[in-house]
Amino acid sequence: MTDPDNPEKRPRKQRHLLLKIDSWIDSTIWNAGFRSAEIWEDITIFFRRFRVRGWKRIVFELGGEGLTLGAVGAVLMLTLAQPAFEATKEDWRNRGDYAVTFLDRYGNVIGHRGVIHQNSVPIDELPDALIKSVLATEDRRFFDHFGIDVVGLFRALVTNAQAGEVVQGGSTLTQQLAKNLFLSNERSIDRKITEAFLALWLEANLSKKEILSTYLDRAYMGGGTFGAAAAAQFYFGKSITDVNLAESAMLAGLFKAPAKYAPHVNLPAARGRANEVLTNLVQSGLMTEGQVIAARRNPATVVDRNQVESPDFFLDWAFDEVMRLSPRFHQHSLVVRTTIDMGLQSAAEDSVETSLREYGESYHAKQGAMVVIENGGAVRAMVGGRDYGESQFNRATKALRQPGSSFKVYTYSVAMESGMTPDTIVVDAPIYWGNWSPHNYANKYAGRVTIATAIAQSINTIPVRLAKEKLGIQPIRAMAKNLGVETPIRDDVTIPIGTSEVTVLDQATAYAVFPAGGYQSRRHGITQVLDYGGDVLYDFDHDEPPAKRVLSEKADTYMNQMLSRVPYVGTARKAALDNGILTAGKTGTTQAYRDAWFIGYTGNYTAAVWFGNDDYTSTNKMTGGSLPAMTFKRAMDYAHQGITLRQIPGTQPLPPDKTAKTVAATKPEEGSPPPLVRPRMLSIESTRILKDLGQTLKAAPPLAAQKVASAN
Repeated sequence: MTDPDNPEKRPRKQRHLLLKIDSWIDSTIWNAGFRSAEIWEDITIFFRRFRVRGWKRIVFELGGEGLTLGAVGAVLMLTLAQPAFEATKEDWRNRGDYAVTFLDRYGNVIGHRGVIHQNSVPIDELPDALIKSVLATEDRRFFDHFGIDVVGLFRALVTNAQAGEVVQGGSTLTQQLAKNLFLSNERSIDRKITEAFLALWLEANLSKKEILSTYLDRAYMGGGTFGAAAAAQFYFGKSITDVNLAESAMLAGLFKAPAKYAPHVNLPAARGRANEVLTNLVQSGLMTEGQVIAARRNPATVVDRNQVESPDFFLDWAFDEVMRLSPRFHQHSLVVRTTIDMGLQSAAEDSVETSLREYGESYHAKQGAMVVIENGGAVRAMVGGRDYGESQFNRATKALRQPGSSFKVYTYSVAMESGMTPDTIVVDAPIYWGNWSPHNYANKYAGRVTIATAIAQSINTIPVRLAKEKLGIQPIRAMAKNLGVETPIRDDVTIPIGTSEVTVLDQATAYAVFPAGGYQSRRHGITQVLDYGGDVLYDFDHDEPPAKRVLSEKADTYMNQMLSRVPYVGTARKAALDNGILTAGKTGTTQAYRDAWFIGYTGNYTAAVWFGNDDYTSTNKMTGGSLPAMTFKRAMDYAHQGITLRQIPGTQPLPPDKTAKTVAATKPEEGSPPPLVRPRMLSIESTRILKDLGQTLKAAPPLAAQKVASAN
C-alpha cells in the first residue's frame, strides 16, 4: 500500500500533476504582472502627448480644481435642496382648488379658505394699475430675474448697511410665493436656503404670469381674506376688475404687513402705506407723478364693517383637516361646520394677549399659544400666536417645543398601569443613567417621597428613577402615543423629564384623556362637511369609530387624584379656578427657561397653554406655574360660567373651607385686568332641556312620507 504521508512513495503521475499546477500558477501571475506593467507604460507614453507646461499647465490645474470643487458643490447643493424636494411632493396646486366656508358650532359663518368664493381672475383681466402697484412695491425686476434677484439682493444689503437697519428686503416675489405655499415664517438660515431652492423650482415649473397670478390669489390680505380678489370684495365691496388706482395702491400695500395696514382696522395707516406705493410707481418709472396725483388727493375709502375677528389659526388647521378628509368625497366647494365656540375663542385670545401685554416684557416672552378642548373631543378654541397678520405660523399645531415636566404624566401613567399607587414610595436622590444625571430645581433632594408628592412638587429624579429601574423608555413612548401625542417621541433616556418636542395640540389632546375616564379624547375640529346643496358628506359622530380605552379605570383615577393636588399644594397654585371648581393639571418648564407650560383640566374642559420665544431664547425665569397658569385660570373661569359642571372621574368636590381658601388665594392682584364675564343667554336648566331635545330629535328615525287626502 502507498503511504500518503511519504511524498517519495506517492505515485509519479500525481507528483507531476502537482508540479504542473504550481508551474502554471507561477507563470500566470508573472505574465499578468508583466502585461500590466506594459499596459501602464503604454498609457503613460500616450498621456505624455498631452503634458502641458508653462501658463497652459496653470490653466489646466485650475480647471481640474474647479471641476473637483464643482462636484463637491453639486453634492452639497443637492443635500441642501432635499427639504425643497420634499415640500414639492405634495399636491400644492390642488390645495387651492377647494372653496371652503367654515361655520362655528352654532352655524355662523366665521371664515373661508381655499379659493375664497371670489373666483380667481385671469392675470390678463386684472387692472393694469394693480399689477404695476404690486411689481413696483414687491419686486421691480420680477420679469428680469430667475427667482433670486442677485442685483436686488446686493442693493438691499448696501441700503440696509447705509441705514444701519433693515429698510429694504431682498426677497423676490417668487421667494415670497414659495414661503406662502410651502414654508412657515420661521427666521432661520435653513428656511432661507429652502426658500431659495423652492423659488428656483417655481421658476422652472411655472411661467411668470402663473407665478404672479398664484401670488395674487394666495397671499393673506388681512380681515381673514386670502387673495386680491377676496380683499377687493371685503374692503371695497367691488370686483377686483373694478378697482381704481387708489384702491390698487392700498391693496398692494397690504402684502408687507396685512394686520398693520388693514384699512378696516387702521385706515390712516393704510392710506399712508398706499401713498408709499404710489411713490414706488413713480420711482420705478411705471407711472408719472401726473398719473398718480389724483390718487394721492383722493385716497381710497373702505366699506364699513363690524369688527368680527376671524379665528384664522383655527381655520388654517381646520382646512388641513378638510384636506385630510377630502379623499372621502369628490366635491371641492364645501360648507364645514366646526367645533369652535367664538365666545371661548375670544376669551382665549384675550387671555393670551393680556398676559403678554401685562407680563411679557418683564418675563422676556413674546409669543404664546393655547388650545381648549371640551370633554368629548371638540376643539373649542385655538390661539396659534399673538398676531396672525404678522405671522401665520401656528404655534399651537406646528411649533415643536420641549414640554418639560408636563411630559411626566406619561411616565406616571405607565407607573400606575404597572401596579404602583400614589402612595408608592420612591427615593429622591441623585441618579446617573450613563453619562447623564438629572437635577431637581435648586439641586435639592427630599429622600423617600410618595409618587403623589413627586408629581405635585415636580421632582425630576423620580420619573427618571422609575424609567431606569422599573419601567423602561419604550412603554413611556407608547403611552404618550396611545394618549394622543401625534409627534414622534425620541428614543432617549432623557424623555421622562420632557426633552422630546411636542405641540400644544398634542398636550391638550393627551391630557383630555384623564377627564374622559381613560378613554381616547377623540379630538376633532370638524363635526360635519356638507356640499352647497346641503347634503352631508361627512359626519364625525357617524363616520368616526367610538373612543377606545387607553388607560385603565384604576390608573385614570390615580392620575386624576394626583393631578388634582397640583393646583392646590403643588406648582400650579395660580391655576386653581374660582367657585369651588376642582382643577387638575401639570406645569412644565424647560432648560434655561426657554418654554413654560401649563396643561390643566376640569370635568368640562382641558386647556394647554405655552409661552416662550420663536427664536428659542430664554425667558426671564418664567415657569409653568406663573404666566401659563394665570392665563389658564383667566380663560377657564370664563368658560365655566353658566354651564352644568361635571366632576373629574375618581375625585371628590372641594370642601367648602378649601373652596374659600382657593378663591382668596387666586384673587386678582390690584391693577390687574378685570375677569372676563360670559354673557348669559339661557339658564342652565333651559340649556339642558334644549340639549336633551336636540339629542332626541337627532336620534329619531326619519318621518315616513304622508299622503295628502283628496278634496273630492
